[in-house]
Amino acid sequence: MVEALVISQAVLWIVVLVLAATVMALARQIGVLHERVAPMGALTIDQGPRVGDVAPVFELPALSGSMVRIGGTNTRGISTLLLFVSPTCSVCKKLIPIAKSVIAVARGIEMVFASDGDRREQERLIRENRLEDFGFVLSTELGMAYHIGRLPYAVLIDETGVVRAKGLVNTREHLESLLEAKRIGVASIQEYLGSHGGPKSAAAGNGQRGGDHG
Repeated sequence: MVEALVISQAVLWIVVLVLAATVMALARQIGVLHERVAPMGALTIDQGPRVGDVAPVFELPALSGSMVRIGGTNTRGISTLLLFVSPTCSVCKKLIPIAKSVIAVARGIEMVFASDGDRREQERLIRENRLEDFGFVLSTELGMAYHIGRLPYAVLIDETGVVRAKGLVNTREHLESLLEAKRIGVASIQEYLGSHGGPKSAAAGNGQRGGDHG
């Protein structure tokens, strides 16, 4: 009986040691995976005005009735985060509240929403998301100027009217990456990580997909 207990205890200890080794190996692999899928920010698509180009200037009527100026020198010295959305884009609907919370704590940046299509659908989107205090414009020409093909898509224009960052934005991280790219003076977080030995920007594209087509 004693011999059987000793053997069972030895077997249990062997099992515990094997499990401990397995957990350590898994933890190491998780760490490696985390490095490989490091935050990459919004996925930049090289169409439309490039980062560093002067943004096209638009004077558009907002659905609220006021006029909204997009591009050109901002006399108030603030940047504009232009967010293209659609009432039929499910990702857009999830992102809008996130975008509002991001812009609420950002300094020196205003947000303008842009879309096209049926005015009544857009007005319902405004009501449902309480966007009355934001500029919301309907303009096919604006979308064409920035070659918008997938949504949601954001463009950050600085106070001098220059495009500072842009890309597909599906999450809070993507939105914040545009603001961070402007802060550190790079075209995108992919470019920054690539120049500092991080994952290549091409790898970032493999893990990101846009929302609905515009």
